[in-house]
Amino acid sequence: MTPAVNGIVLLNKPQGWTSRKAVNVVRRLFSRVKAGHTGTLDPLATGMLPIMLGKATRFASIGLDADKAYEVEIDLSLQTDTLDLEGEKLESFSDMPEQEAVYAAVKTFLGQSEQIPPQFSAIRVDGKRAHAMARAGESFELAARSVILHQVDVLSYQAPVLSLYVRCSKGTYIRSLARDIGLALAVGGCVQRLHRCSTAGWHVDQMVSIEQLEETPAAHVLSTSQWLHDFPSIQLNAELARRFLHGQRLVMPEIVHDIYQVMYAGSLLGTAEWKEGVLHPQHVLATQQEIFDDA
Repeated sequence: MTPAVNGIVLLNKPQGWTSRKAVNVVRRLFSRVKAGHTGTLDPLATGMLPIMLGKATRFASIGLDADKAYEVEIDLSLQTDTLDLEGEKLESFSDMPEQEAVYAAVKTFLGQSEQIPPQFSAIRVDGKRAHAMARAGESFELAARSVILHQVDVLSYQAPVLSLYVRCSKGTYIRSLARDIGLALAVGGCVQRLHRCSTAGWHVDQMVSIEQLEETPAAHVLSTSQWLHDFPSIQLNAELARRFLHGQRLVMPEIVHDIYQVMYAGSLLGTAEWKEGVLHPQHVLATQQEIFDDA
């Protein structure tokens, strides 16, 4: 019997694919294992889309909550209703700002700010998706949300195209950033290319194309333990491992971190939270039968 697949694929999502399509294609390569992603990429965008497989789906929030990094090209001569090239043209601009003004405007977005998401987004408003309401011509407003831009570097500016590298907190919309930079310069701000370079610090070189994945699927799966690399690991003996797999709390006053990877004989049993000398099972990923031959 083929062993169950549990782990993560750092897919380089092709342009034109929805994130849902990417998940479905990858899922079929692994015999329709349970799968999900860690944060939507627009169809126009390419780049890193971590796809969680099997029991690893329990840790999708790590990617959802993590910082992201992007390279983006913004057309300052154009604005559309979707804030990218997929939308309807609203306005065009012929007078382009000078390089000095562009650099100065970009710098003002560094750090924490309040950002209004695009109306064409997956945010829910009274139970409805904002993009569906926008396409139906419904009138609504989206509340601003606090975001942090840790790094915003101008890669090039050849009017009307401004290229940026952006490293930002969760919840940041690069299309909104493009719009806001355009507004600050009294021009357009339409995303013409968007590439996610990284999620949660994973390097761009660790991404895999769909063609590579189709050729050798198993070779490109990161283990769940690799995905949890920011959490320290604790090794249990056989007796404690059995107790952990039964969901029992373990008295361990000598350890000090909040969340641990729990290991036995090189196998990831799950994760646990440490509180006041006691290790509380958080996610139990293995079974007695999987770990112990005599179970």
